[in-house]
Amino acid sequence: MKSLHTEHSLSIRPVREEDLEAVLHIYNQGIEDRIATLETEAKPFSYIEDWFGNHQGRYLALAAERRGEIVGWAALNPYSQRCAYDGVADLSIYVGREHRGTGVGTPLLSVLEEQARRQDFRKIVLFTLPFNEAGQRLYRKSGYRIVGTFEKQGMQDGREIDVMIMEKRLGSGEDARI
Repeated sequence: MKSLHTEHSLSIRPVREEDLEAVLHIYNQGIEDRIATLETEAKPFSYIEDWFGNHQGRYLALAAERRGEIVGWAALNPYSQRCAYDGVADLSIYVGREHRGTGVGTPLLSVLEEQARRQDFRKIVLFTLPFNEAGQRLYRKSGYRIVGTFEKQGMQDGREIDVMIMEKRLGSGEDARI
């Protein structure tokens, strides 16, 4: 499958089956680091196989590759099963621990948004943890706005954790304003 974006040795393309171990490794790093998800248990390979099966077609997943190594990934996920929300996607984005802050997130998110428009999504929403400062910088820089906070929404390591909601309309000009 061809690359959707190539810049400064970073290539962004759809996730392939042979990428799944690397995608899972990066996701499990996110779980271990406790800043990007409220998940607490590392996921087995069967989890990522199921995930991959659900990320074909409209709800796609992209890999960021640098010099043959998967360094990050992003995916569009269903926001709701209700047809009224068919134009809204939920975002997941993870960058490998040693590649954070090296220019992976911005192009990965940009290409994912471009693909979301092609799949007729009108909005992307995401849920982030208040202490995920690097993620929030990426989202704000990319035009996402804070919608609100679910107070004490989840649990992590025995503590109640707030979850922030952010969104971005995928239009241009007037269409993009909320």
